[in-house]
Amino acid sequence: MTNDDLLARHCQPLEGHPPMPTDEITARLAQVPGWRLHDGAIEKTYSFTDYHQTMGFVNALAWIANREDHHPDLAVSYNRCTVRFNTHSVGGISINDFICAAKADALLV
Repeated sequence: MTNDDLLARHCQPLEGHPPMPTDEITARLAQVPGWRLHDGAIEKTYSFTDYHQTMGFVNALAWIANREDHHPDLAVSYNRCTVRFNTHSVGGISINDFICAAKADALLV
């Protein structure tokens, strides 16, 4: 699966599914450059030139998260935003996290 494959997909309800195994997480991280595994989530920090650009990214990401019904944890500052995805319904990381990570990256292409 490529990054384009992730972009073409949409998040699905995963209630009752197991979390993604670590070896699959590691393999999928190669599809979303700059993302890393940290404390039970995948995360990436984006840098911007000013607050206006940062908030533009945050608002666009919020729109995507709402559409996908998969919401990240965000740490927002003047020129930076750290995005963290995990899937609470599976108690870990799922394909939905990687789908949304790819969609977040696509905002800056």
